Order: sequence, then structure tokens, then C-alpha cells
Amino acid sequence: MRHLIRRTLAVGVGLLAVTSGVWGVHHVVSGHDRQTTNTTVNATGTTTSSSNSSTTDAKRTAIQTKIQTYLNQVGADKTVSVTFKNLTPKAGSTAAQNAVYNSGSLSASVNGDTLETSASTYKLFIAAYLFSHNYTWTDATTTGFNNMVVNSANDFSESILSEYGAATINQYLTSQGWNNVFDDDRAAETTSNNLASVLTSLQAGTGAFSDRSLQNWLLSDMSQQVYRDGIPAAAGTGATVQDKVGFLDDVNNDAAIVTMPNGARFILVIMTHGHNQATLDFSRINTIAKQVIKLAYDA
Repeated sequence: MRHLIRRTLAVGVGLLAVTSGVWGVHHVVSGHDRQTTNTTVNATGTTTSSSNSSTTDAKRTAIQTKIQTYLNQVGADKTVSVTFKNLTPKAGSTAAQNAVYNSGSLSASVNGDTLETSASTYKLFIAAYLFSHNYTWTDATTTGFNNMVVNSANDFSESILSEYGAATINQYLTSQGWNNVFDDDRAAETTSNNLASVLTSLQAGTGAFSDRSLQNWLLSDMSQQVYRDGIPAAAGTGATVQDKVGFLDDVNNDAAIVTMPNGARFILVIMTHGHNQATLDFSRINTIAKQVIKLAYDA
């Protein structure tokens, strides 16, 4: 079986309105967060004012509006797909003290459901398939997996596609709510929303990534992947970025789980093509990532 997953030096590897979440509609301001000054007692017995909640919601909405406005601008020509999702901050961190950054409280996307050439980001789906099917690991396949993620090498992932077949792997992917990534007649395709969904499961240790040792293995490899001019460089010194890139012809993609020095955590997927960009040119990704981080976290 041949798959049109082309080779380079190593194979390379949106949304609704601001009031919608990335996966399914959920309002930024929930029904119980009404403008009021009544006091309540929370689960710990501490008396709080619901006006504080309203202030938090207003700040969150303002931030999200800025992010979405920016993404709408950069995605207007349809050569960029972006999905951003805030995660629970690192426990005990500075970011954890700010209620604006509660898990899932910020999300934005542009062209998030548009199918794009996946390039080597498709290898996240290969990992999910193997982890969920009790794959037997040997020294050789372990080395192949590491090279697939860290160096974006092709051999191992293509051997898995040949062994199990696109149809079988696609059947699993669609059962998880993801698209058919593989086809014999085209390069692998996916969306920024689907990649963000995979990363959400990976960082939470759910679904295919519920085995903690396998989860940690993939995250460790992603933190060591060698192409770091995109989101890792944008996040800056002191940030932890666990990402998988993709590059093929004029396609450059980056899908990342990021922990900032202040403990803020988020998922960011940026898929780009066109603009006469060269393979391995992550400059557009870097620019977009920097601006999203600045708008979201004033960093």
C-alpha cells in the first residue's frame, strides 16, 4: 500500500464566534454568572461576591474577543488554521491565582474545521492508534517511534500504515471523533480542531493516552523534537513546549501543549500553507503564536 505522504529532509509533518467553544457550543458567560452583588458561600465555606464572578467573566470575554479578532484577520485568506484552548494552570503557580484562566475558559479558532495537509502532525494519530491497540514494543520499534516523533522520521509511521492499512486506522480515528486522516490517493489531511482534540486527550491522559507510561513517553519525545522555531521559540525561554511539527512543500504546521513560566498552560495548533513559504519556514507560525500568547496572557 502506498500513501502519498511525501518525504523531505524528514517528513513534515477554526472557529465559531467568540461565544462558541472549540468543540461544540458553550457560552463564555454561563447562565448562573449574572450581574449581581449578592454574596454566596463556596464549597470551602469562604464568603464571596458574585460581582467578582461577573468581573472575571468580563475580563475573560474581552481577552477572548481580542484573540478571535486577531485570528479572524490572519485566517481571512484561508491559508492559516488556528485552534487555541486554555488549560488548567499549573497548581500553585501565579497563573493559578487568576480565575480568568480556569480550565477551558478561553478558546478561539479560525478555519478550525477546514481540512489541511497534515504533514507529519499525522504521527500523533499513529501514536493514538498504537497506544489504544496494545501494540507490542521491541527495541527496534521503540527506536522507530522515538525517531518518528523527535526527528519526524518517516520509516516507522509508514511501516505502521502498511501493516494495518489506512481504512483500519481511519475507522479507529473516526470512532474517536476525528476525521479520516489517511487516503491512498492524497497526502494525509486533518484539521487544527482535530489536532487540538488529540492534544487535549494527551495532556489529560484520557482515551488512547490513559496509560501513564505511554502518555509520558510521547510527551517526553515531543518536548525533545528538534524543530523548535515555531511555537517553542514564540513561547520563549523558560516555557515547556511539547509539540509535533509537520512540513511538506509549502506546508508548515505546529501542534503544541505549552506551559509558560508563570504556570499558564494552553494548547495551540497552527497550520499554514501558501505565501510562497519554504519547507521548514516556521516564521509565520512564530509570529501568530507570539501574538496569541501576548493577547491571552499579556506575555
